[in-house]
Amino acid sequence: MEIKNKNLNTPIAIVSIAIPSLVALLFFLPKPEMHPGFDIRILPLFHAILNSATAVLLLASLYFIKNGQVKAHKTINLIAVGLSAIFLLSYVTYHAMAPETRFGDLNHDGVLDATEKAALGGVRYIYYFLLLTHIVLAGIVVPLVLFTLLRGFQNDIPRHRKIARITWPIWFYVAITGVIVYIMISPYYH
Repeated sequence: MEIKNKNLNTPIAIVSIAIPSLVALLFFLPKPEMHPGFDIRILPLFHAILNSATAVLLLASLYFIKNGQVKAHKTINLIAVGLSAIFLLSYVTYHAMAPETRFGDLNHDGVLDATEKAALGGVRYIYYFLLLTHIVLAGIVVPLVLFTLLRGFQNDIPRHRKIARITWPIWFYVAITGVIVYIMISPYYH
C-alpha cells in the first residue's frame, strides 16, 4: 500500500482517542465471569517483560540510527510497535478480568488502612508519581508513535526526525516506568 501521500491524521486521531478511552472504561465496567483457560495473574509479569523488551529495542533503535543503520532501525522499531500492540491487548484482557490491586494492601482486603500506609512511608508518593506519569505519558505516546511511524513510512525524514526526538524519550520512559511500577506493586497482587 502506498502511503507516501496519504493523510492518515484522522485514523491516527481515532485510534489515539479510542485506546485510552477503552483502557479508562475498563476500570468502571463490571468484571465478566470469564475463564480464559490460564491463570491471568501471570499477565502483569508478561507486561513487564514486554516493557523491558521494548525499552531494550528502543535503545537498539537509537544506536542503529545514530550509526546509519536505517534498515535495522526500521526493523527494530516495527518489532517494538508489535510488542506494544501485544502489550495493549494483554493489558486490556488482564484489566477486564482481574480484580483491582492496591499498592500497599498487604492483607488484600481492598482497603489501605493506616498501618499499611505507615509501612509504605514516602515510597507511596514515589509509586503514585511514577504511576501517574506512566499513565499520562502512555496515552500521549500512542499518537506520537503512530505519527513517527507514518512519517518514516512516508520517507518524510525531516518530519520523522523532528517528532522522533519527542517520541523516543517519552516511549522509553513509559516502557521503563512500566517495569518499575510492576516491580513496586508485584508484592501486592493476589
